Amino acid sequence: MLLPDNGRVSETKFPRGLAERLRGILIDADYTVSGVRDRLGDAAARALAREELVPALRATGGEERLGLLLRLWWLRSPIPARAARSILPVDELAEAGLVTVEEGPGGPVVYSLVHLGPWELEDGRPGFVVSDPKVRPGSGGVPRPDHVVGTGGASSTLSQLIVDGPVDRALDVGTGCGVQALHLASRAREVVATDLNPRAVRLAGISLALSGVDGARLEQGSLYEPVGGERFDLIVSNPPFVITPDSSRYTYRESDLPGDTVCAELVRQAPAHLTEGGWCQILANWVHRDGDDWEDRVGGWVTGTGCSGWVVQRDVQDPAEYVELWLRDSCEHGTPEYTRRYDAWLDYFEREGIKGIGFGWISLRNDVAQDATVRVEELRHEIEQPVGPYLPDVVDGAMTALRLTDAALLSAHVALAPDVVEERTGRPGAPDPEKIVLRQRGGLRRVARVGTVEAALAGVCDGTMPVGPLLDVIAELIGEDPVAVRERAPEALRTLISEGFFRVAR
Repeated sequence: MLLPDNGRVSETKFPRGLAERLRGILIDADYTVSGVRDRLGDAAARALAREELVPALRATGGEERLGLLLRLWWLRSPIPARAARSILPVDELAEAGLVTVEEGPGGPVVYSLVHLGPWELEDGRPGFVVSDPKVRPGSGGVPRPDHVVGTGGASSTLSQLIVDGPVDRALDVGTGCGVQALHLASRAREVVATDLNPRAVRLAGISLALSGVDGARLEQGSLYEPVGGERFDLIVSNPPFVITPDSSRYTYRESDLPGDTVCAELVRQAPAHLTEGGWCQILANWVHRDGDDWEDRVGGWVTGTGCSGWVVQRDVQDPAEYVELWLRDSCEHGTPEYTRRYDAWLDYFEREGIKGIGFGWISLRNDVAQDATVRVEELRHEIEQPVGPYLPDVVDGAMTALRLTDAALLSAHVALAPDVVEERTGRPGAPDPEKIVLRQRGGLRRVARVGTVEAALAGVCDGTMPVGPLLDVIAELIGEDPVAVRERAPEALRTLISEGFFRVAR
């Protein structure tokens, strides 16, 4: 069954005065990320992660302000109307559709109709995110089609990916509860956020208002339709990328486009909405088919756009894992429809020849260049977060490596990246190591196995001398022909530059 539509959030604009009053109440009560963490404690927080409410309800008992706010907004437990009215403008919140007052066994109680969670803005100021309440497993309900999901792992991943500002104009496509728009607000002079779901536009507006973000523009519509003809310095999107036979069953995760088309279209249309040098960063799913190289498919979305691109696959699931993940997401496990939907979903994947589904991110920079390059790779290991501060260096490295001819590379001044260390493996006392690797301690934490020449170059290059003369000295020291060393070194060095082990100083 669908969750009942009790007290829809009013479609009128959320009153600014009410937003300011509620924001002040929440901050005064320390309803902040750190305040909530301290109030709940570790045990209750871990229990909530397991969908268990009892420890959190015990930790927030009584009529102290923070405990009442946590039970109302976070745990969605009714609180006595008398206590609620002592700290909140209940009637105004009810008129705006955020709460409802009902008669309980012991008298009137106030229920929250939304989830209102604390957030921390980029500059450390407190913010707030408003979404639809999470449907809990075993509740017997499933999300409404226009459900507005709150913050989660995907939104956190995207927020860590966004390049640093400042920029003039930024766009959040598919804003949902507005969390990415909050991240953009600290980077951009002007923020525009769009969503196909009118309810999402409404709740995002409340999130922004409660977070003290003024002037953001909210538009309803699909993909780039609401901003036709406009250009932005930064575009981000956590789109409805779930690949399913039931198009638009849930607007927060599924589009009416087949397969991974919605992600492809976001990428292909991005250059028309980017300023020169502007960035587009999206999360995406893509299909894996037998005989179909996913790297070529997804890289092909970027090729020819004039954008440099970086496509990273972080995970791959087989069809059964994927279906189970998203049926759990919509709390359909244990419902009468579960087996039928599971079977139909697998039928769809079989008809389409889909053997797996990849998850990752795509970052584009509008270089307006015919030789713009696309780096496509898989990174399953842990990397340094946030990615945004060093992401431009990743794209620059790939572009530099592509553009340098062998002659130019030998004339370049190259320096070892500051976080790279060398590791040697071999028998104690042996004259030569069995293996030499360069390892990045930060950033993408890549590891590259290198030869003696590359290792020697890593030990001496600091950007003060060209590569060619350094290679000549190294060749003499190891007893090799300098001409031969110069001929084979550029290929290996180009890869090491592309992967960020070396940087071209000039």
